[in-house]
Amino acid sequence: MQRVTRARVYVGDEVVGEIGRGLCLLVGVTHDDDEAAAAKLAEKVWRLRVFDDVHGVMNLAAADVGAEVLVVSQFTLYGDTRKGRRPSWVAAAPPGHAERLVDAVVAELRRLGATVATGRFRADMAVELVNDGPVTLLLEVP
Repeated sequence: MQRVTRARVYVGDEVVGEIGRGLCLLVGVTHDDDEAAAAKLAEKVWRLRVFDDVHGVMNLAAADVGAEVLVVSQFTLYGDTRKGRRPSWVAAAPPGHAERLVDAVVAELRRLGATVATGRFRADMAVELVNDGPVTLLLEVP
């Protein structure tokens, strides 16, 4: 997750998702992830205090400031590079499972009140963003 001043995702020359101030969320899914994990992740993203208050302290959540969220599926987050020179994708969930859970994260964020833009699942995407801070956090849910 990165706090951004703006972000967009392209498929070819087409902008398929775009936000202003908010969070760019790159979502990787593994085999044992489920809908409960997707809901927990969405809640964590929406409530995590990563925006500055009037004193310049990260004390406000996306929910507090009306931040937008760009969700991009990213199976390469589960690339294992411990052996050899080529990543292994064994830990990444199969596309059908992964797409269902990325969609569940998006649906839960929207249910919580977020304005959400997305990439396009299984497409060759280009993500353009301006990291604010920079603030980049790794979020994992049990």
